[in-house]
Amino acid sequence: MRKISRLLVLLVLPLLLVMMTIGCSSPRNTASEVITVGSKDFTESFILGEMYASMLENSGLKVQRKLNLGGTPVAHAALLSGQIDLYPEYTGTGLLTVLKLPVNHNPQQVFETVAKAYQEQFKLVWLTPSPMDNKTVLAMTQATAKKYGIKTISDMVANASKLTIIAPPEFQGREDGLPGLKKLYGDFNFKKLIPADPGLRYKAIASGQADVVLAFGTDGELTTLNLVLLEDDKAFYPPYHVAPVVRAAVLEVQPTLRDALNGLAPKITDEVMRRLNYEVSGKQREPADVAKEFLRETGLLKPS
Repeated sequence: MRKISRLLVLLVLPLLLVMMTIGCSSPRNTASEVITVGSKDFTESFILGEMYASMLENSGLKVQRKLNLGGTPVAHAALLSGQIDLYPEYTGTGLLTVLKLPVNHNPQQVFETVAKAYQEQFKLVWLTPSPMDNKTVLAMTQATAKKYGIKTISDMVANASKLTIIAPPEFQGREDGLPGLKKLYGDFNFKKLIPADPGLRYKAIASGQADVVLAFGTDGELTTLNLVLLEDDKAFYPPYHVAPVVRAAVLEVQPTLRDALNGLAPKITDEVMRRLNYEVSGKQREPADVAKEFLRETGLLKPS
């Protein structure tokens, strides 16, 4: 009997050790754990990430912030690997950059396409998109546009060899950047292309270091600098409505997350986002302060 008992111990002990190891290394985000909110590396994404985090905290969830991760590939990879649980993404970016699908200019169709594909391919869920459309635009100062008679992107292409453009580094390789523009508008080359972080773009065009700036529809500086937005006369850019993209596994254990963030969605319009962006990029305020101030103004957060 003693031999049998010893044999059983030798057989069962390794199994118990394996089970203990698995238990200690179980995946994050059980119902009692922290929700990790990420963002990309520009002002608007910081503000939206702070809004999402504050709304979740307000609903009683524990939140960790991992903002300023990098561009789309970095943020998307962090979501897939479970380093973060959600971050703000744009429907047009999901369509062209992540899924590499053809351009579609119908906002509802774009949303339905990316929502279905993300669920099937990545087990990621798009929540309700906001009405704001952060569509990519090309802009110039009034004086430079008048000098060359430029009103459309086609006009810009015809004069590209005389013009310096400043744009985020991603512009040179993204499907909705320079390669896509050349494919639709014809091959062309700028006199100079300056890759720069988003925060430096408007300083460059205001000081005359650049003639064209790759801008986004909700940038506050578009209004304050009174820039000319070039008409996208061949309809290159799709809609870019923003929404939280969340790991499906997290929604399963934290279903209240959906309602908390969907309640914020209708409040984020183009006008609102331009104003909030300028509070940070123009007035040098902290994204967290701007985000919480707006949420209190709209009654989504209780006054502190």
